Amino acid sequence: MRNMFDSGAGERRGDYERCARMIRCGSRSFFAASLLLPREAREAAYAIYAFCRYSDDVVDLGGGGLGDIRRLYGRLDAAYAGAPHDSPIDRAFADVVLRYGVPRALPAALLEGLCWDAQGRRYQSFDDLCDYAVRVAGAVGAIMSVLMGARSPSAIARASDLGVAMQFTNIARDVGEDARAGRIYIPYDWLTEAGLDVEPWLSAPAPNEAVRTATKRLLDVAADYYARGLSGIALLPGSCRASIVAAAHIYADIGAVIAAHGYDSITRRATTSGGRKLVLLLEALTAPTPDAAVRDAPPLPAARFLVDAVDAQPGRLRAAAQDDSFGAVIDLFMRLEKRDRTVADIAR
Repeated sequence: MRNMFDSGAGERRGDYERCARMIRCGSRSFFAASLLLPREAREAAYAIYAFCRYSDDVVDLGGGGLGDIRRLYGRLDAAYAGAPHDSPIDRAFADVVLRYGVPRALPAALLEGLCWDAQGRRYQSFDDLCDYAVRVAGAVGAIMSVLMGARSPSAIARASDLGVAMQFTNIARDVGEDARAGRIYIPYDWLTEAGLDVEPWLSAPAPNEAVRTATKRLLDVAADYYARGLSGIALLPGSCRASIVAAAHIYADIGAVIAAHGYDSITRRATTSGGRKLVLLLEALTAPTPDAAVRDAPPLPAARFLVDAVDAQPGRLRAAAQDDSFGAVIDLFMRLEKRDRTVADIAR
């Protein structure tokens, strides 16, 4: 195998560095947790993130019309054909998905979810919301599991659960921002059960008891999915476990901030400080092995296709992770000591 870090692959270094810059600016939570990954797994994750982020921005910021969606699928097809578009993001993405055998169905699921965003789709029931969350976040969790070499049905199911939990947290955090843009992701059934007349509220979103109740309900469900997802941590290589635990704890902490604000995500947007992220990173290094009671539970019905896609395609070459937990810890502390600017970025 030609390793991306070998001297013969030096021309790819700039592509991966470009992807790393995107994540530093685009997701401080994900970037903070990624510091605990072994270098090769971290680089591969950045390439995946960059493609996902670019695709999301096309839909959110670029109009997201049918032509945009078609072009995103075209970029995906070109990457899997080994002839990516001439951009650092596409080249790095193609390199990763082909070398690690990421089934096309996984990133295609993400694009399908983004297509639903472009259509302005709303979700009547919780099951409908799960269909969406599996695509835009569960699929990303499954890709990460594949990169780490954890391809068993249980590993993919739990990785998808964790992605869904994080997406529920994102939805709870962005209730106000989404509503002001005319979007709503909390299930209609929940809102109407809580007594909200949705359409008039969308024209002038403001915190009220019904929205607080539905937001709390979503975060309560997210807590169950965090527990399900974390139960699969032992299925990952040892060098990757702390990073995934950290990511889960950082995202779940956003939910705790929302709760502390009385479940009001409309007048304020929940964030966690850089100092708090650093505490969670360090705690993840010594976190006990999570409860494995539901480790082998069936996947969410909406996520079954992700498990089947990975099961049908054997892994190519080797995983991006290496079982070197001590090395990952040393790398983290060297970064914290010598790269003050990185830590400052997280803190802002």
